[in-house]
Amino acid sequence: MSGSRKPQPSSYGPTAVSEVVSNTGPLIALAGIGRFSLLHDLFVTIHIPAAVFAEVQDETSRAALASANWLKLRTISSPLAVQILRDELDAGESEAIVLATELQAGLLLVDERAATAKARNRGLTTIGTLGVLLMAKEQGCLAAVKPAIDDLRRAGFHMSESLYHMVLASAGEE
Repeated sequence: MSGSRKPQPSSYGPTAVSEVVSNTGPLIALAGIGRFSLLHDLFVTIHIPAAVFAEVQDETSRAALASANWLKLRTISSPLAVQILRDELDAGESEAIVLATELQAGLLLVDERAATAKARNRGLTTIGTLGVLLMAKEQGCLAAVKPAIDDLRRAGFHMSESLYHMVLASAGEE
């Protein structure tokens, strides 16, 4: 973020979203390219379930999570709901969807296609890592998305060529 400029409200910004829950993917992706702090620039607090915390194994992401006092570890109230989702999703995705439902979260950060579909079927609003980068640019926290997306690709983040160009076009960078 340049200077001390705070993000402006948007349809996803801190003033519009009461609760935000994250799955593992966006946390690891953004920490891996040195842009983890964008999450705090955009959201006052992000809640994560225990399974998401457990899935974060790399040193860089662990350090980012440990230093983020705005990231809140939460316990799931309904383990049965998690078990039902576990037939098709991993533990982190399942717990993130259940936690977002329990908190009536305004936004769930998730990248995986199957988890996104399940969450949306439950009425949850979702956004992935690329959406976070677009939001960060919209709110003035990021000058351009292309360098960050290129960093993601170099780090092994999978996206089709058409998605790459669609995101750049959405950002007005193509």
